Amino acid sequence: MLQLFFVDNIANPSLVGDNAHHAERVLRMSAGEELLVSDGKGAWAKCSIASISKKEAELTVIESGFEAAAKCEISVLQAIPKGDRAKETVELLTAAGVTNIYPWQSARAIGKDSDKWQVGAIEASKQSRRFYIPNVSPKVDTASTIELFKDYDQVLICHESASVQISEAVKVAPRTLIVIGPEGGISDEELAGFENAGGKAIKLGRPVLRSAHAGIAAISAVSALMQVW
Repeated sequence: MLQLFFVDNIANPSLVGDNAHHAERVLRMSAGEELLVSDGKGAWAKCSIASISKKEAELTVIESGFEAAAKCEISVLQAIPKGDRAKETVELLTAAGVTNIYPWQSARAIGKDSDKWQVGAIEASKQSRRFYIPNVSPKVDTASTIELFKDYDQVLICHESASVQISEAVKVAPRTLIVIGPEGGISDEELAGFENAGGKAIKLGRPVLRSAHAGIAAISAVSALMQVW
């Protein structure tokens, strides 16, 4: 499988700085090897390495193209987990195909910091060979999240006490927002506010998942039900 790197100039790509260092020193790539580059917005190119050093790799484009975005956009409002769980969360959401990630400072959120989430999304996009890098918004509070709901065709609130199964609630829609609470759960006040704003509480299944793992499970289910996958 070809390695993927993100570049600013997809028309005349090269690897510089950290990208070049990673390719030459970490991956031990050499002239003649092939790789992929992308602008993170759908455009991509398959290239061969003409020359390489720890500072720069000159590339020759073999073929290029554009990958259309998914027909149904799925975004996640994610309560901020603590420490390494936050990194894992971003990696899993990105691998699942999320479009936008909104770090949510919920009432019971353990974590406080989401400053490195965008960097994590870029690295996870490389690993999962995504030509679209998810957008990570600045941290939002509960009042701000309710305003977000207006931008989406359906809002699905994952909640362990919900009576409606996810398979019964999902409809095919251009823009879907999934709400994932913290380990301590979404408070009654938050849930009421979300439902009053048009959100629908849904149940993923019998097992209660960690906050870090619930997002990828929900995206997978929604994608399958909407036939995105």
